[in-house]
Amino acid sequence: MTLWPDLIPEFSWLGEVRGRYAANQPLSEVTWFRVGGPAQLFYQPADEADLAFFMRNLPSDIRVTVIGLGSNLLIRDGGLDGVVIRLSARGFGNIEILDDHRLRVGTALPDVKVATAAAEAGIDGLTFYRGIPGGIGGALYMNAGCYGTETRDRMVELTAVTRQGEIVTLSNDDMGYLYRKSNGPRGAVFTSAVYRGFAGDRDDILNRMREITEKRESSQPTKAKTGGSTFKNPEGHSSWKLIDAAGGRGLTFGNAQMSELHANFLLNLGEADAFEVETLGEMVRQKVRDTHGIELKWEIRRMGHFVPSREVREFMDGEPFTGVV
Repeated sequence: MTLWPDLIPEFSWLGEVRGRYAANQPLSEVTWFRVGGPAQLFYQPADEADLAFFMRNLPSDIRVTVIGLGSNLLIRDGGLDGVVIRLSARGFGNIEILDDHRLRVGTALPDVKVATAAAEAGIDGLTFYRGIPGGIGGALYMNAGCYGTETRDRMVELTAVTRQGEIVTLSNDDMGYLYRKSNGPRGAVFTSAVYRGFAGDRDDILNRMREITEKRESSQPTKAKTGGSTFKNPEGHSSWKLIDAAGGRGLTFGNAQMSELHANFLLNLGEADAFEVETLGEMVRQKVRDTHGIELKWEIRRMGHFVPSREVREFMDGEPFTGVV
């Protein structure tokens, strides 16, 4: 494993940080694909105030990358330079039931826990989070959604720490949400969010959530090393149907495979590296483009540097990706 220069000796103020930090932390340990190189400096803040202190003191020329539960994330084998921030459930995992069918949740929480908490409180409208295998921070960033509802439909406001270390409140409009995308302040770290649902019957909501669970487990490889849905659905099309018709179901490259169960899921069969996973994704994109004339767009967030001589080319025949965030 290639290691980055250690940043810790350069930051004398780190002694005042209450959270956990480490140099060259392997990121394969914190992603669902179980691939990826090291973070130059990995940091888990103790709480919001600790995070704000860290951001205020961090030099502006140091790259900052925020990762959540790592469910919809592919980190390349060369890892990430700068600082990688990952919020812990201990500091950012609270749930508070508010009035008017609202709840405030920490961004380190898994989506399913928020859906369950809302249901137990008789708040409807957040059942869709039961079908999304990720965390609230990623859902806010990616405008995650399924079964006809998206994050932007329920999020009222969120709290964030800016790159300058200020704690700010952002409205739904401030986030500039689009399909599977947001346009909020660059470099901000989301710490909590307020959602609004509507009145519902607890037992009815929980029953619908069980139906979502059963449907997901019967149609998706939920126990595998995967990143969830790999490609966004083009307008008027389903990615899995395009991939299936192009011969992509079950396709392999090295130790990576397109799922036999759901053709839009990329799998690490055991010992794949990020190069194999991303290359297979581009092979599938090429097949769909050649068969249907449609260019699939990645839904999985890819970031990091390539290992030299193992760069991935777009559609297998284009220019190499830049290999950064």
